[in-house]
Amino acid sequence: MFPGESSEYRAARDRLLEREIELRRSMEAVAEARRDLPPGGAVPEDYVFEGLDADGRPGELRLSELFGPGRHSLVVYSFMFPRYHGDDRPGPAEGRTAELPLAESPCPSCVALLDQLDGAAEHVAPLIDFVVVAKAPLERVVTFGRERGWRRLRLLSSAGSSFNRDYHAETEEGDQSPMLNVFHRDGGTIRHFWGSELFYAPAEPDQDPRHAGTLEPSWNMLDLTREGRPKVWDEQLRYA
Repeated sequence: MFPGESSEYRAARDRLLEREIELRRSMEAVAEARRDLPPGGAVPEDYVFEGLDADGRPGELRLSELFGPGRHSLVVYSFMFPRYHGDDRPGPAEGRTAELPLAESPCPSCVALLDQLDGAAEHVAPLIDFVVVAKAPLERVVTFGRERGWRRLRLLSSAGSSFNRDYHAETEEGDQSPMLNVFHRDGGTIRHFWGSELFYAPAEPDQDPRHAGTLEPSWNMLDLTREGRPKVWDEQLRYA
């Protein structure tokens, strides 16, 4: 027991603990089912992206070149840069990115997630490859990453590729979507392993899609509080 807690609280907390144990088991069962998926579709082409080399020089990189030596899994997050049409949240207040029209600036919700993944990227790097892909020109993406203080994220542009459209990160109207896709390399074949299709599934009342919910520390932290996560809350690039 914790200091000052009532027997009523302890009984309710123990019941909740049983549900948390079941949730842990369910999460592992889903992860196991994901690992056991049959082979996904072979990637139709070796997509070409733009990125920086080890010396910071821009150049072309093919999807197959994003797999490091001895690694077989590649995680690709599609950064909504430019943001979804109609998103009127304030853009950056300073730097070169602040000079862009609002419609061409980055999505604050994507930025909030990437702020958190910038730290995680270093820890998963020995095991898998993780890249961030945006439709904006490479110079814009790299400039914003520098202005935001990202140090570990590998930023790429898909401006000259159909990758976003093919892997459901771009609508027919050209809007960007925050898809998370995982690819697996088996010998000389690269296949799509998993995509965050929950983004397109019907959401529960008063819930966002939560397609990448288990990756977002801030939302999960809010779930631990009495107030919980707000029913309506859009992340911002800065807060008062």
